[in-house]
Amino acid sequence: MKRIRAIVRGDVQGVGFRAATAQEARRAKIAGWVRNLYDGSVEVEAEGTEQDVDALIKWLRRGPSLARVTAVEVDDSLPPAALEGFSIRS
Repeated sequence: MKRIRAIVRGDVQGVGFRAATAQEARRAKIAGWVRNLYDGSVEVEAEGTEQDVDALIKWLRRGPSLARVTAVEVDDSLPPAALEGFSIRS
């Protein structure tokens, strides 16, 4: 299992980024959450197989069609946490 925390920067709020991320994560059976941050970025915590999490990171670099991602910072040093489900946080 692999667990990451990512900060996605760019035009990523108000474009359906959280909902699209949750849909993509649930499709891949990845657990975790996504939320908007006050600085206009989006934070994602995700846990799943290495292959699935790596695919989600690749997807985060594009995002949904209306998003304009300029940077994705990934911390992959987190220990597994046995997260369940994938939620959208406020």
